[in-house]
Amino acid sequence: MQLLHGSSNAETSKTPIVISEPDVKEDFDESRNRFPEILRDVKLLLSDVIIADFHRDTLEVIYTLSRIYDLLMEADQIGEKNLEDQEEFERFERSFMDIYNQKLSTVRTSDAPITAERIRIDVTKTLDPIEIEMGDSKFIVVDDRDGHIPLVRNKKVDQFINYFQNKGRKQFEIWLQRYAKYQDIILPILAEHELPEELMVLAMIESGLNPKAYSRANASGMWQFIYSTGKKYGLKRDWYVDERRDPIKATHAACAYLKDLNEMFDNWYLSLAAYNAGEGRVQRASRLHQTYDFWQLHSLPRETRNYIPYYLAAAIMTQNPNKFGFKIPKNSPLVYDEVELKNSADLAVLARVAGIKPKVLRDYNPELRQSATPANAPYTIKLPKGAKQNFLTTWNSIPKEERFAPQFVVHRVKYGESLWTISKKYGVSIHDIAGVNKIRNRHKIAIGQKMKIPVKGGRTWGTGSNGGPTGHYKLVHKVKRGNTLGRIAEDYGTTASKIRRWNNMKYGTHLIHAGQKLTIWVKDGYKVRKSKQKNDDWGPPGHYKITYRVKRGDTIGQIADDYGIRSSRIRRWNNLKRGTHIIYPGQKLTLWVKEG
Repeated sequence: MQLLHGSSNAETSKTPIVISEPDVKEDFDESRNRFPEILRDVKLLLSDVIIADFHRDTLEVIYTLSRIYDLLMEADQIGEKNLEDQEEFERFERSFMDIYNQKLSTVRTSDAPITAERIRIDVTKTLDPIEIEMGDSKFIVVDDRDGHIPLVRNKKVDQFINYFQNKGRKQFEIWLQRYAKYQDIILPILAEHELPEELMVLAMIESGLNPKAYSRANASGMWQFIYSTGKKYGLKRDWYVDERRDPIKATHAACAYLKDLNEMFDNWYLSLAAYNAGEGRVQRASRLHQTYDFWQLHSLPRETRNYIPYYLAAAIMTQNPNKFGFKIPKNSPLVYDEVELKNSADLAVLARVAGIKPKVLRDYNPELRQSATPANAPYTIKLPKGAKQNFLTTWNSIPKEERFAPQFVVHRVKYGESLWTISKKYGVSIHDIAGVNKIRNRHKIAIGQKMKIPVKGGRTWGTGSNGGPTGHYKLVHKVKRGNTLGRIAEDYGTTASKIRRWNNMKYGTHLIHAGQKLTIWVKDGYKVRKSKQKNDDWGPPGHYKITYRVKRGDTIGQIADDYGIRSSRIRRWNNLKRGTHIIYPGQKLTLWVKEG
């Protein structure tokens, strides 16, 4: 879905960097256009998608596609692009859609979150076009009650019904199951806003009622809001949460938007067409054809002309599934308890305390983007019904230091640093640093400015976007003489194939060498063999590891002061002799930084 109204409030990327010290002369240029950088990153990720697809790694394909959509969303927020950037973006978009629609076998054969959009587009392209003029053609009124959206059948609607009964049958069955799951949440919200209950079907054809759905237009969530429209209707997106994926908040926002559209057109068919194509297109088509009859607006894009009959087919079938050969799914509503958390907490720990799997906890809280709840404000987390009391009892007995969560390092900007160099230093994306610190112009930072850098306290936890499975934490294993991938995998409770994927090793590769460092994702709760815990990559409890690159003018004492640690520890961690103060620019130092 493309909601084309509104514009991004993001700053352009051509503002020069500001130096806060007037006596320092600027001798470098940070006024570069960020769009090519984003596009370069997207192209690299697309190559990862193609490789993962070749190896039939469906999860990796879906995760990486999600990262691509996030970056494209970031590009969408930059603002106006120059002509060269716009042409390059359009070339990439054409190539991307060709690869996505034609080349990715894992996407075609899996129940990926983008299925609802792909089906709608595929149906539009494959079904025979039928021009409908309601004044001359026959149609059947199925439902025309007051307070409801009028449901009618004609040749085009019947064509879509036939599609769902045959080729699209499996997908429609999934949609019906999700309808039964979410109807007790969504229908009361529609009633609260005095809107027709049939509008729930709109979320069905937009996303398949999947809260985590995303689209090629950078739309997200059950109601497929793009960033600017979601922001206009009160949906927040930051490093921790994307409220477009919250079924409750997004449904309230969709209701507000749909009421605005219907007030504008006073016609539900035109309002739904505008939800798909944007109100501007529908208004122009109405003026061109001098009519408010949707069926006469032949200048609308083909997808939009098919959108209403597609919607009507789904609405009619949902009203009476048995009549069209579908079983009515068993009503299995999503019911939950709520618990307010004052401080940030790790999802793996929360899930363990609640007695459920991390995946289940994420399903109940799909708006969470990280492996933890927000640190900048209290957060109300949803738990399966009946789990609240046991959860509270166990949670309150856990020491605060064990309620492991992402923490922040405070970084003071030095001369010559940019968001890019800072992001490389901490291994965190530019986009996350800017989001956490609410930086609008990403090339306007000042010497001495303090920034919160989001880093995972103690251990790095998998999020999918960083290549690690949810509920796992990252270790670095230093290969010893005689080690094999199979033996290492056994020690850490994983498989050799996963270790190869995490470390970009070719499939079938077994050769490793002493001293080589391997990234290992260890399942939470798995007891690693004690012999492994003597690894040099383990630091003091309650600390996390970073690699610091020495800059000109740095001293051990200054570095220790910046990170709140002792000089003697830096020397010990890096095998520097006692009393050594000599370090050189470019040298890499291992630092263990205290959580919080």
